[in-house]
Amino acid sequence: MRKLLIAALVFWILSAGIFISCIKAEGVESMKKVVMILAHENFRDEEFLQPAEILEKGGVEVKVASSKLGPAKGSQGIMVKPDMLLSEVKVNDFDAVIFVGGAGASEYWDDPVAHKLAQDACNLGKVVAAICIAPVTLARAGILKGKKATVWDSEGEQLKALGADYTGKPVEKDGKIITASGPFAAKDFGEEIIKALK
Repeated sequence: MRKLLIAALVFWILSAGIFISCIKAEGVESMKKVVMILAHENFRDEEFLQPAEILEKGGVEVKVASSKLGPAKGSQGIMVKPDMLLSEVKVNDFDAVIFVGGAGASEYWDDPVAHKLAQDACNLGKVVAAICIAPVTLARAGILKGKKATVWDSEGEQLKALGADYTGKPVEKDGKIITASGPFAAKDFGEEIIKALK
């Protein structure tokens, strides 16, 4: 009887250990990670800050990439130190690639590195998001063809010319591609990304 009790106790301890390690493993797997791509000059502050705050509150790890490693400057004055260069971003490390808008976002419109990032993320089934004038980068990368999308209204015709179904809505989602039209939509943009990551 005593041997049976000891065997049962050993089995219980081992089972508890396996259960705990499974819980830890699940926690690691559920931690999402995104990269937010900023223009080095003149990105729109709230288009970075509001989605980043929503994502972090939702338990998502946020990394920042830019074309230079020195502090990136927002149009309203905030300074953000990038974690990495745009060229160092490995799409497989992230669940979403997010292009932040503002006048400076045109820096990536014709950037082959930015285009490849958007294309690779799209092909791998990741969330790809852009706000303000940044959806032009996605359109020029060819990933908005036949997709519903929105953008800052000055660039609506450009999106249409590049094959997107331009809707003009504040936020638009088509599959895993999320676009938004400007700073007033930054909060909803962040919330839509969180939903897509779940």
